[in-house]
Amino acid sequence: MEQRIARLRAALRERELPGLLVTAPANRRYLSGFSGSAGALLVSAEAALLFTDSRYLIQAGREAPAFTLRELVNPGRPLSALLAEAAAELHLGQIGVEADNLSLATYRQLVAALEGADVALVPSGGLVEQLREVKDAEEVALLRRAIAITDAAIAAVLPELRPELSERQAAWMLEVAMRERGAEAASFPVIVAAGPNAALPHARPGDDLLGSGRPIVIDMGARLAGYHADLTRTIVLGEPDARFWEVYTTVLAAQRAALAGLRPGISGADADALARDVIAAAGFGDFFGHGLGHGVGLDIHEGPSLRRAAPNAPRPALQPGMVTSVEPGIYISGWGGVRIEDLALITPGGCEALSQAPKLQAPGPGQG
Repeated sequence: MEQRIARLRAALRERELPGLLVTAPANRRYLSGFSGSAGALLVSAEAALLFTDSRYLIQAGREAPAFTLRELVNPGRPLSALLAEAAAELHLGQIGVEADNLSLATYRQLVAALEGADVALVPSGGLVEQLREVKDAEEVALLRRAIAITDAAIAAVLPELRPELSERQAAWMLEVAMRERGAEAASFPVIVAAGPNAALPHARPGDDLLGSGRPIVIDMGARLAGYHADLTRTIVLGEPDARFWEVYTTVLAAQRAALAGLRPGISGADADALARDVIAAAGFGDFFGHGLGHGVGLDIHEGPSLRRAAPNAPRPALQPGMVTSVEPGIYISGWGGVRIEDLALITPGGCEALSQAPKLQAPGPGQG
């Protein structure tokens, strides 16, 4: 954690910002190790403070030894009062706040508490998120473990799926399999979408049966020590027809092109184009609406973003250590859809596909 705090302090110096109040849960955990559900951090050049209440003092002491604890008490010593005390103690004239994660009510309380102390609150969103985009060795190791649990769970469940099972039953089987293999939770509600439901990228499993001969999109991931896996496979129970193979092989070719082209220095928009151009050339360009991928870590959706960009928008380059999903898809209303997703680690020489779950392979000439 000391290295992460040091990187944040360097970023604060670059912005000439004396301190940062960290309220986003993932950012709080990233910097301190504290996994409790309530609390905030204040990081300055001289101090690293963790504000939390009596429920979490013992836990915070164990998980965040690099931080000094300050107890929140409501009423009496809320965050606003403790922040005002710390600002005076540390002689902070400005404090950055994570505007995207701060409610208007809390912001007003902070402003009122700091009003007489000549301390300004400065919107500074994205500071910690940018640091989190490049994973350190500990984070990559945790992601590999979460991905391995996910791979093992889908391998165990796929042979048990039958046409007469419902989407909801299949989703529960997958979640149980992840839990049994060590996941602390699912990264997100498991998606199982069969037939026409597969045309909904974020479908909710229902009572529809898996059926035979139609696409079934499965999107799942295990969470381990706060880190998320994210995997999508499209399967068919029974014999896929020619239309399925046409759509499926197009998506698979698009994903292969993206994985072959991902490397440091390429922008997220150009990475997206690697797959999008393959899908468009096959005549399905209008059926791929979302971006190619997103970063994955302590949040299931974080930076970097692999998607189309406006003509004059910034195009940040991918860097070694980033972990991103690679998930092209084709979605056709009334028929269904196909999505294939793996997580990939950007390496100095390209990328490494971290997900190892098998994918369907189209039959060769004379087969099927």
